[in-house]
Amino acid sequence: MLDSVKHADIDHGTPRRESTDTVKLEIDGFEVAVPKGTSLMRAAIDAGIQVPKLCATDSLEPFGSCRLCLVEIEGRKGYPASCTTPAEAGMKVRTQSPKLQALRKGVMELYISDHPLDCLTCSANGDCELQTQAGVVGLRNVRYGVGEAAGAHHCDAAKDESNPYFTYDPSKCIVCNRCVRACEETQGTFALTISGRGFEARVSPGQDQPFMESECVSCGACVQACPTATLQEKTVIELGQPEHSVITTCAYCGVGCSFKAEMKGTQVMRMVPWKDGKANEGHSCVKGRFAWGYATHADRITRPMIRASIDDPWQEVSWEAALTHAASEFRRLQAKYGKDAIGGITSSRCTNEETYLVQKLIRAAFGNNNVDTCARVCHSPTGYGLGQTLGTSAGTQTFESVDKADVIMVIGANPTDGHPVFASRMKRRLRAGARLIVVDPRRIDIVRSPHIQAEHHLQLRPGTNVAVITAMAHVIVTEGLVAEAFVAERCDAKSFADWRAFVAKPENSPEALQDASGVPAAELRAAARLYATGGNAAIYYGLGVTEHSQGSTMVMGIANLAMATGNIGREGVGVNPLRGQNNVQGSCDMGSFPHELPGYRHVSDSTVRASFEAAWGVEINPEPGLRIPNMFDAAIAGSFKGLYCQGEDIVQSDPNTQHVSAAMRAMECVVVQDIFLNETAKYAHVFLPGSSFLEKDGTFTNAERRISRVRKVMPPLAGLADWEVTVRLANALGYPMAYQNPQEIMAEIAALTPSFSGVSYEKIERFGSVQWPCNDSTAEAGTAIMHVDRFVRGKGRFFITQYLPTDEKVTRKFPLLLTTGRILSQYNVGAQTRRTENNRWHSEDRLELHPHDAEERGIKNDDWVSIRSRAGETVLRATITERMQPGVVYTTFHFPESGANVVTTENSDWATNCPEYKVTAVQVMPVQQPGHLSAWQIENQRFVREQQDLLDARAEASAAGD
Repeated sequence: MLDSVKHADIDHGTPRRESTDTVKLEIDGFEVAVPKGTSLMRAAIDAGIQVPKLCATDSLEPFGSCRLCLVEIEGRKGYPASCTTPAEAGMKVRTQSPKLQALRKGVMELYISDHPLDCLTCSANGDCELQTQAGVVGLRNVRYGVGEAAGAHHCDAAKDESNPYFTYDPSKCIVCNRCVRACEETQGTFALTISGRGFEARVSPGQDQPFMESECVSCGACVQACPTATLQEKTVIELGQPEHSVITTCAYCGVGCSFKAEMKGTQVMRMVPWKDGKANEGHSCVKGRFAWGYATHADRITRPMIRASIDDPWQEVSWEAALTHAASEFRRLQAKYGKDAIGGITSSRCTNEETYLVQKLIRAAFGNNNVDTCARVCHSPTGYGLGQTLGTSAGTQTFESVDKADVIMVIGANPTDGHPVFASRMKRRLRAGARLIVVDPRRIDIVRSPHIQAEHHLQLRPGTNVAVITAMAHVIVTEGLVAEAFVAERCDAKSFADWRAFVAKPENSPEALQDASGVPAAELRAAARLYATGGNAAIYYGLGVTEHSQGSTMVMGIANLAMATGNIGREGVGVNPLRGQNNVQGSCDMGSFPHELPGYRHVSDSTVRASFEAAWGVEINPEPGLRIPNMFDAAIAGSFKGLYCQGEDIVQSDPNTQHVSAAMRAMECVVVQDIFLNETAKYAHVFLPGSSFLEKDGTFTNAERRISRVRKVMPPLAGLADWEVTVRLANALGYPMAYQNPQEIMAEIAALTPSFSGVSYEKIERFGSVQWPCNDSTAEAGTAIMHVDRFVRGKGRFFITQYLPTDEKVTRKFPLLLTTGRILSQYNVGAQTRRTENNRWHSEDRLELHPHDAEERGIKNDDWVSIRSRAGETVLRATITERMQPGVVYTTFHFPESGANVVTTENSDWATNCPEYKVTAVQVMPVQQPGHLSAWQIENQRFVREQQDLLDARAEASAAGD
């Protein structure tokens, strides 16, 4: 039986109304008590009575267009729509009567008369509400031929096939408006309208444009809402209806959306957002909803490979041979160069259980603490800054908390591109009246979008975050806007007094810092007043905060601001880092840093170490190991010789690519575990095939600290899930691991990590997800809002945030500042999304620059330009846009051939070594392409050709075998 179909997660009633008052009424002779304001349809559904309907769904506001949900109310004339009629005390309602039956049958007959008569061959057969409701109302014969009822028909309307993931067939549209309302209410894009009137009415993307030319962002909300086959996934049209489903968690960004993978056997038919998913509540974005085809892409490497030198061709070998060789090489390097000559990198894409095993392997089998993770290059300042100020290295709220915010401040984040499902929720709150402050060098979408406009856009210069946050604090302190009672009760008095005296200094005023930051003093003062006095104020920030030389200082500055105004510890407020990758939070929680064991406990703590030593049966080195940048430096110096890299592409994602490449070349054994031959694999000696999220069991932890299940929907293409590979490598190294499944691994994590002691698969199954801290001192499902009564560290601690200009300064030679970011359709280094139809929206990294800077250099739109910094040079095409401010340019890093990180430098955060991706001094000039290529790009092209030759040869061998 199919346990989940297209609309199974939609109740098709109207939204529930929260109210403390109840009313009693009678429906079909049954007494019903419901909250005041509840619709009659909802009241009937709650009483177990189903009313026929087509335009209604509990994810959208009631609309009342289909006229199928008519009811009779004793003492009233007419037949009101139950979806738009509120329940009142004493009502006597009938949902069934001969007259209602006749009315509904007549309405349905008109629908069917303008609908193609292809129900037996329709791709939505068995999954079509129109078909279902025709049966419900008892329609068996249609008196009219096609078009007879209206004198015309839509049955020959042309399909729109422009979107790569779904079709729009207007011949099957019943103009119920559900798709339009989903685009407005759920997604907030307002890309769809109803054009025309009466019989000519039809759904229109944009101004009667094809979907691909409109403002549609392909989130899938319209497809999910459509009750017919008007909007339908192409995979279902091609392959038929799914037969079963498995609930799992998306492996893209840190929102952590829950999906039903709808299957036919082991083949994914579609990914449908799960309505009961706490992070997404039935919504999705183009990546999670549609861009999952990479998991079975022809480029997948499914057999282990080894080679003696990176200049040699790969040789396919058995799992046993590959793991034995890798273990032998690691032991050889340690014997020759010392125990600390090797290390490993955990993955923020892999599960908590897999990440835990990798750091355990390094500490227990390698015998050192040389373990790090990609969070080093994105959110390590979050861990440090929030740990110092509040006492825990994570965000304070749930995503739902934004529904209670009155003021929302977004700093260095672009939610509509990087975290689109959360962005949709945030935009709903803004449309409902919350006020918006945006702190960003670019004019990102939410500064001005449909029905939303930021009250303040502080368009600062890259690198001046700390100047802005300190100037805001100056306003709050000097204008008497501090929440004195909150601070006195909840915060450390000495640190607050020192901080207050510091920020009150004249040199920290908006006027004193406006030349450095570029933000007009009056605008900054107004924004600070709004944050402090506008009601519940919430801060959401991203990599535009952390990826700076003062990233940790800025995170502490944000926490200072929240504490000083009392905006922490309840719904609608808080400090909320928007995590970039699906398990960045989890990879940090699991002890992926060289100085911390799982649960953010320092390796020097003998009590903590003792608990792990007893469980693992080894001694743990009390000294912190090497961070990723230290590994690179040590490799070039000749003391670091071997690396186990699981699920990260450090060559593409880390700064100063040429330095990283040199370090990789200097190593004697690099073991890469991934699903594709990525840029790092160019320097590998052993390649271990990885598994996608569809091929494994485990958990991810999102930006809310929410731990959700990942469930295997198909067997690993290479035969092993990632956790099984790590177990076998540990065994080959002589350190036994005997786990039978990821549940056993989580049980060990819970036993050794206080904040996870109450986490179990049984509990996650019961609640859908849990949020750490989850232990005996919390609610059974964990902690939704942090720091409610007290801070984790006890008293909140304020820190001095002295603004120090970055070392990366503009000069006559490098007069522009480059900053980097992401785009909606692509993800991280693009290894997944580039192997999907998402390339239709964004097929290359481009350089955005302001018209003034372009004109000054003679650059036109689409011209090829050279971007040169102190670290290197690359070539991209130009996009001229007023989203940029003069003097600032911007690019993404989704495509390896662009070499965006060739030009970024090794400047990094003072506390954590998080790279300063957001500030690179560059010169931009027009060039002829492809005649002008950087040395790195030429080398990269050679590698690409070699790897493509390998894939072609493998495909030919496979075909010959068939």
